[in-house]
Formats: sequence, C-alpha cells, structure tokens
Amino acid sequence: MARWEPGARERLVMAAVDLFTDQGYDATTVAQIAERAGVTKSTFFRYFPDKRELLSAGQETLSRLLTEGITEAPDEAGPLDALAAGLERACATMGPANREFGPRLTAAIAASTELQEREALKTVGLAAAISQALLGRGVPGPAAQLAAELGVLAFKQGYARWLEDDQESAESLTPYALAALNDLRAAVKTLD
Repeated sequence: MARWEPGARERLVMAAVDLFTDQGYDATTVAQIAERAGVTKSTFFRYFPDKRELLSAGQETLSRLLTEGITEAPDEAGPLDALAAGLERACATMGPANREFGPRLTAAIAASTELQEREALKTVGLAAAISQALLGRGVPGPAAQLAAELGVLAFKQGYARWLEDDQESAESLTPYALAALNDLRAAVKTLD
C-alpha cells in the first residue's frame, strides 16, 4: 500500500463516503475504508479515532475560519456584517473539489441515522463557535446566539443552493452563502 503518498486524509474521507453511499454506514468497516484509500488500518487511526469522525474532518477548520473572519471584521461592523465576513473567509476555501464531493457526502449522511446525528452535533458546535466569536466582539448574548443560528442556516442554505446550481460559474460557495444570509436578514425584518 502506498502509505507515503500525500493526501491520505482526503483519500480516506473520499473512500469512506463512497463506501457509505454504496453499502451503507453500518456495513462499512475501517479496514474497507483503508483498503479503498490505499493505506493501512494504522494509517487510518493516525488520522481518525473511528469511522464516525471521518465526516467531521473539516469541522475544526470551518469553525476556525468562520471565527477568524468574525474576529477580524472591522470594529464598526455589526453582528451580521461580522458574520458575513466570517462566512466569506470560510467559504472562500471551498471550491470545485468540495462541490464535486458534496452530493456524495449529502447522500451518505441522508442514508444513516448515526451520520445525521453527527451532522446535528457539528451544527451545534459550529453555532457555538460563531456565538463565542460574536460575544468576543461585545455582541450581547441573545443577539450573538441568534446571529450564530442565522450564520449556520445561511451556510447550510448556501451550500445546498451551490450544490444544486448546474452552472459552471458556480465555482465558489461564497456568493451562495452571502446571498442566503441576505435572504435571512430580509426575512428577520418581516418578523416585527
């Protein structure tokens, strides 16, 4: 097996999603994932403690980029403008490879209750990270929590629209997430 080849982590994630989609999450073993990725089981465990963690691989990076963008937004930016800066920072890193991979990931999650539960936990963690970043900017608790939930919703809606768009110009997630945030801003204004 080609343990020395670069990209083992990414190959493991791709192999897992393919196997989860083809034969189901429960029927897929770590050994099968490692074999499909062209690595050993010990290499798998160097990157992930178990197969559940595979689909959380980008969560830390996404949270970090979102919070960096929020933290580094101009001082005069309100909560939703700071959130937009965070979305822009995080989404700018997602390109054609993410878009190509997205439908398979979505299908794998939809086919497994356990993966759906993991996805829900990721969402909670993402909202908590956004809320903490906004609290760090001095945004009051309820406003920070509401903005965080809007941010997660904007990311999810933007991501779904991005995957559905069949135009070749849809290379970056950024415009989709920002458009979703703008739609949510407009919807919030109608609640009064």
